[in-house]
Amino acid sequence: MDANESKRTGTTIVALSCADGVVIGSEKRATVGTLIAHKVTKKIFKIDDHIALSTAGLVGDVQALARLLKAEAELYQLRCKVPMPLKGAATLMGNILNQTKYMPYYVQLILAGLDPEGEHVYALDAAGGAIEDKYTTGGSGSPYVFGVLEDHYVDGMSVDDGVDLTIRAISAAMKRDSASGDGIDIATITKDGYKAILQKEIEERKGRLNL
Repeated sequence: MDANESKRTGTTIVALSCADGVVIGSEKRATVGTLIAHKVTKKIFKIDDHIALSTAGLVGDVQALARLLKAEAELYQLRCKVPMPLKGAATLMGNILNQTKYMPYYVQLILAGLDPEGEHVYALDAAGGAIEDKYTTGGSGSPYVFGVLEDHYVDGMSVDDGVDLTIRAISAAMKRDSASGDGIDIATITKDGYKAILQKEIEERKGRLNL
């Protein structure tokens, strides 16, 4: 195994920008090499009512970064009396990652949410690069997710359709990527705020999609 191979993140995360909000999702499996270490791993973190962070990488690193960004978002709200904009959150997280690039956090992150400028999805790498796109994915299952999204994503699709597409994409990754599995977590952010989709609803949607 080469150095690049050893740093790959074994997971699947994804986020979509939709007409009325964003959808962010992940599967639940945590692996250590070929060992399935945990089957109910949390990979989606609510940063604020309008911001969510999806994480791939070392559990300690992703949890520490999620706590840090949540604290910074709360401080921004207190100081500025308005919620932190998505571009500001992405820039802040990128700066944090860039400052430690010689002893990096072993993470791949997706930051998604809704602010007065609209819907936003940012992909962040371990060196602090932050790139905005209509949709993105990360982790070892990402090639399979990209295949589904390239075929099915439509500009201006609704959040409801985005949830179905996220389920379809993660399900495809779980079928072929051994580091991804043990269920799906999905959250949405709309003008009504952050909402975690219930597991019962996810299973019902999978049934309707014949997955």
